[in-house]
Amino acid sequence: MSRRKISVAPSAVLLGDIRTLIEVARQRATSAVNSELTMLYWRIGLRIHTQVLEGRRADYGEEVVPTLARDLVKEYGSSFAVKNLRRMVQFAATFPDEAIVVSLIRQLSWTHFIALIPLKDPHQRDYYAQMASAERWSVRTLRDRIGSMLYERTALSQKPDEMIVQELATLRDAQRMSPALVMRDPYILDFLDLRDTWQESDLETAIIREMESFLLELGAGFSFVA
Repeated sequence: MSRRKISVAPSAVLLGDIRTLIEVARQRATSAVNSELTMLYWRIGLRIHTQVLEGRRADYGEEVVPTLARDLVKEYGSSFAVKNLRRMVQFAATFPDEAIVVSLIRQLSWTHFIALIPLKDPHQRDYYAQMASAERWSVRTLRDRIGSMLYERTALSQKPDEMIVQELATLRDAQRMSPALVMRDPYILDFLDLRDTWQESDLETAIIREMESFLLELGAGFSFVA
């Protein structure tokens, strides 16, 4: 007498656990691929940048990049078109320290770096890079923060260059934030929308309102208790 096979449905918990394992593995694989690609783009940019510098001629760079792009696109696809190769060169020139790039690509994608490259002030650029990495900002969030001039509204932006460098190094190396990284100057009354005549309680209320809004901008790692 043959035995009938009985179909046993997996429990919801078991199915949920396995789905979680699959999704986590997929996310890790995607993150690893993104990191490798970003590092590849940096190295390509550095190699081209070095070659152009050795040529000592601007017109040499104008000639070599289109030629490279034509050959690379044939073999590896449109990711290596002229526009993208120029971005890679800008990437390597803007972020010359390989160790810093290696630390940032753990959290930042190539698209994050594309948003950072146009920033001319190195302190401003480093601030957004480190904050985006520490707070795991999406590309959209990073662009929003840049557009809202978040850095310019911090106390850090008003400090001497040496102190800015020190604060950002502490954030990068120790993952520790100082108040200057996140706090605005609370006495900019125009920004706080106070009238010409105001009382101390008005200032306190305005400061609390702005601090709450500002911490929400920064991300989930911050909280404020009034």
